[in-house]
Amino acid sequence: MRPQDIVLLLKILCYGSKSWYNKELANDLFLSPSEVSNSLQRNAMCGLLDSEKKKVRVQALFEFLIYGIQYVFPEGVSNLSRGIPTAHSHPFMRSHLASDQIYVWPDPESEEKGLSVQPLYRGVVNAIKKDEKLYLMLALVDVLRLGKTREKKIAIEELEKLINQ
Repeated sequence: MRPQDIVLLLKILCYGSKSWYNKELANDLFLSPSEVSNSLQRNAMCGLLDSEKKKVRVQALFEFLIYGIQYVFPEGVSNLSRGIPTAHSHPFMRSHLASDQIYVWPDPESEEKGLSVQPLYRGVVNAIKKDEKLYLMLALVDVLRLGKTREKKIAIEELEKLINQ
């Protein structure tokens, strides 16, 4: 499994009932068509995608995010950087929690400054600029990777709503 596999599954959920093509996923996620194809294959093998490679197994994905993401794709925080707020610094989480610490995905075009957190893969910053729902989902996933119990509880509740829409 690779980090972009999780982003790809969340993007498929963002499409809702709309049909999609591998090429569309590649364009939306700033991945190559072969990376999308390989990711779909890996997700099907892991049981996170059906055998047709079109439908996300929502419950399996949700359980993986809650119990596994922090171990499979742990994230450390590094130096101060300009970027896009993530984890508990995302506007949704800020509306639920007060924190002096700001976490960002590095992006030289952004005005916000905070401690740098590497996104699941380099194309995330571009992909979330085109999709607010994906941005929220990935920021909540970062809460699960970085957060404390109280933060995680809020993130889990919101992720469950978003994933089951």
